[in-house]
Amino acid sequence: MEISLISLPKIEDPRGNLAIVEKDAIPFAIKRVYYLFDVPSSARRGGHAHKQVQELLIPVAGSFDVILDDGKVRKTVPLNKPDKGLLIAQDTWRELENFSAGSVCLVLASDVFTEEDYIRDYDEFIAHIQDS
Repeated sequence: MEISLISLPKIEDPRGNLAIVEKDAIPFAIKRVYYLFDVPSSARRGGHAHKQVQELLIPVAGSFDVILDDGKVRKTVPLNKPDKGLLIAQDTWRELENFSAGSVCLVLASDVFTEEDYIRDYDEFIAHIQDS
């Protein structure tokens, strides 16, 4: 499974910390940025995979769990540190759950939105990775 936790450069200061996302910190050019917020704790987000797009998920506030699946291994990664980002490669099914109150998930993506890049059905995802 092609995932990794990336430590973002951080400047610690008594007035508050600063995390930095620069082009050298992630392995792709950022072409899209979006964020999830006001997600009810009982809600699940994601439920898809990308054919080409890579993403970096950063918990800028609060916490949530990311469930990852490559068709062989299923793994849960808790995210709760705003200076740690979860890099998810293409062809990885993801679901997000257990959002804490006030949590915000910032997503940096390697390409703009195109519906054709999404696989939204798990059985289609399995068929896609078996054909790859």
